[in-house]
Amino acid sequence: MDVLIHLFVGLHIIGIAALLGGFLTQMKAMGRGTARFVPGMLHGAFTMLVTGVVLVGLNEAQGHHVNSIKIGIKLALLIVILGLVYVKRDEEKADKGSFALVGALTTANIFIAVLWT
Repeated sequence: MDVLIHLFVGLHIIGIAALLGGFLTQMKAMGRGTARFVPGMLHGAFTMLVTGVVLVGLNEAQGHHVNSIKIGIKLALLIVILGLVYVKRDEEKADKGSFALVGALTTANIFIAVLWT
């Protein structure tokens, strides 16, 4: 079971990398006002959602304590991120505010995962 958990943690990190990497590659374009939500950001957010749910399930199945408040906050942030990216994925240009919000929420999600123990 531990191997399975580690596998899903790795996939979760790949999802985070895809979402944050897509944001970081568009930062220069954001300064020019031509940034857009790339498909990798949507796929990364979906990957984070699916693997996160699986990880919570696997940890609870093993009897580990899961901090429900932490997971709830991370899930709420991810749903906002996913909603923004999904709704604006076909637009030629994303407005700076929503694009910056996705980057800020993604970063906040990472710091919550790492620092909240």
